[in-house]
Amino acid sequence: MLVHNCLSIPVRRLAHCALAAVLAVGAGAAAAGEAGRIVFVSGEARAGAKAATLGEAVREGDELSTGKDGYIYLKTVDDGLLILRPASRARIDAYHIDGNNPANTRVKLELLSGVARSVSGKGVKAARQNFRFNTPVAAIGVRGTDFTVFTDQQTSNVTVLDGAIVVSGFGGTCSPGGAGPCEHAASRELAAGQMGQMLQVRRGQAEPKLMSAGSVAPNVVAPPRADEPVAKGGGATPAANAADASLDPLKADSLLHQVARANVAPSEPQSPPTLPSDPLPPVTVEVTAPKPEVPPLPDSKIVWGRWAAVAGNGVNVDADVMTAAGAQRVATNKYYSIYRTKGADWQTPVQGSAGFALRQGEAAVLHDATGVISAATMENGKLLVDFSTASFATSFDLLTGQERFNLKAVGSVARNGQLGGSAVNYGNTNMSVNGTLGSQNDAAYLFYSRLDAARSVNGVTYWTK
Repeated sequence: MLVHNCLSIPVRRLAHCALAAVLAVGAGAAAAGEAGRIVFVSGEARAGAKAATLGEAVREGDELSTGKDGYIYLKTVDDGLLILRPASRARIDAYHIDGNNPANTRVKLELLSGVARSVSGKGVKAARQNFRFNTPVAAIGVRGTDFTVFTDQQTSNVTVLDGAIVVSGFGGTCSPGGAGPCEHAASRELAAGQMGQMLQVRRGQAEPKLMSAGSVAPNVVAPPRADEPVAKGGGATPAANAADASLDPLKADSLLHQVARANVAPSEPQSPPTLPSDPLPPVTVEVTAPKPEVPPLPDSKIVWGRWAAVAGNGVNVDADVMTAAGAQRVATNKYYSIYRTKGADWQTPVQGSAGFALRQGEAAVLHDATGVISAATMENGKLLVDFSTASFATSFDLLTGQERFNLKAVGSVARNGQLGGSAVNYGNTNMSVNGTLGSQNDAAYLFYSRLDAARSVNGVTYWTK
C-alpha cells in the first residue's frame, strides 16, 4: 500500500517541521477560498472526482472521501485539523478566516457519512460563534475543541477529546442551512471531562441523548491510525493504539521538496512522489514546548470563572494554566468553566443529605436578534443533595433589568461528585445544569436556560453549606 506522509507533528506547531514551507505556497490562495492542504493520505482516498494527493489544496465547496482502507489528514489554513477515517465522506461548505476581524470568520464543515475528527484551529477558536459542523441529522458547535463524530443517515454519535461541544438535532430554529452553533432549550453540551460519555442524535430528535460511548463510539466504529495525533488536553484520548505522530522527518522532508517543486513549476510534468526503496534509518527528533511556570493548586478545590470575556468582564480562568497545574475540567459553557483540582481522589457519601446556600455567581443574557449581552444576577438560591438516592434539586431567581425568572432543575449525583441535570422540561426543570460537588463542603454548576423566544442565559453558580 502506498503511503505519503508529511505530518511529522500533531496540530501543535514545531519549529523544525518543514510542512510550513508547503503551506506557505498556498498562503496567498486562502483569500480565494482555500480551506487547507492534505498533509497525509493513505489507501483509497479522493478529493472530488480524482485521487487525493499529498500537498493538494482543498477549497470551499470541495468534497473528500475515503474507501475502506483510506485516510485523509487535512491541515486547515488556521492550523486546525480535519481527519477522515475509512469509508467516510465530508464536504468543506465554508472556510473563511478573518484574523483581523474574527466576526467575519465563517467555517462550516459537513460529515455526510462515516467517521471524522475535527480539531479547532486558531481562527475557529477566535470565532467559535461562527463555526458549524453538520451531519445529516445534527448540528455541532464548539468551545475551542477536539471531537470525533460517526454518522449515517439516521444517527450521529459524538465524543469529545478536548474542550467541549454543543449539539442539537435539526428542527425548529436549528436547520442544516444555519451558521454557528444551535443553542436552545433542547441542545446539550458534552465536555472532555465527562469520560466515556457521548451524545447521540437520531433523525427527528431535537434533544441529543447523553449515553455511555461503548461499542458505537466513533473510535470503535473506525479506530484511529497509530500515528494520529493525541488530544492536546486532559480529556479522553483516541483508541489505545494511538500515539503522537512520530514520522520519519527525512522521508517527510524529501516528500515536501517534491511537492514544493510541483507547486512552483506546475508546467513541468511531475511523477507522484514515492518513498525510497531502501528505508532510511529512523531519526528521532524530540522537541519539548516550554511550559508555563504554574504553582501547584490545593487538593480537591473547585475553581470557577470566565474562560471568555463577557458583559464587560475579562477572562479570569486560563485553560492552559489550569491544565498545566493538573486540574480536571468538569464543565464548560459559552463563557464559563469549572475545574476541580485532584477531585478524582474524592467520593461522595452514600447516605444522608446536604443543603447548600448560593454564595457567588455570574450570568450573561444574550438577545438573539441584536446580539446584545447583558449581565444578570441571582438570589434566593437553593441546592439540596440527597446522597442516598444520588440526586439533587436546585433553584434560584435570575434578575435581569426589572425582570425576575425562577429557574430550577433536578438531576443526578455521580460518586465522584459530578452533577448532571435532567433534560429541560422534565417535570418542572427549565434549565440545564452541569457541575460538581467539592470536598470542602461546597459545589458549583453551570447553567443554561431559554428565558423567552428572544433571549437565553448562560451562567455559573458557587455554593457552600
